[in-house]
Amino acid sequence: MAKAIHSMIRVLDEARSVDFYNKAFGLDVAERLDFESFTLIYLSNTETGFELELTVNKGREEPYQLGDGYGHLAVSVVDLDSEHDRLGALGLNPKNIVEFNRDGTLLARFFFIEDPDGYKIEVLQRGGRFK
Repeated sequence: MAKAIHSMIRVLDEARSVDFYNKAFGLDVAERLDFESFTLIYLSNTETGFELELTVNKGREEPYQLGDGYGHLAVSVVDLDSEHDRLGALGLNPKNIVEFNRDGTLLARFFFIEDPDGYKIEVLQRGGRFK
């Protein structure tokens, strides 16, 4: 059976992205691998073994086109309302909290936030299938 270990996104500015993911989700640099034409930065925290890999292609100046195929990354939190307030206080502009219902049953509470490169991240209240 396969085990998911990381997801990779391309970012323009290493410091800006590392700062965002640290402030927003408590992700720290687990490892940084520098190569001639690119740098890989693996971010993680104690909540999970899953990592986010940031790839910085050296010399690139224009923003990446995310296209219409990318959806979002997702993280879960214990207290959605507190996290929404905390991210707002940091000036990270979380979107409104949404309650997702089906047939009168609450399936999920969540909001979205975007990183400096425009990648969407869904922040979900822990519970049900979102642990």
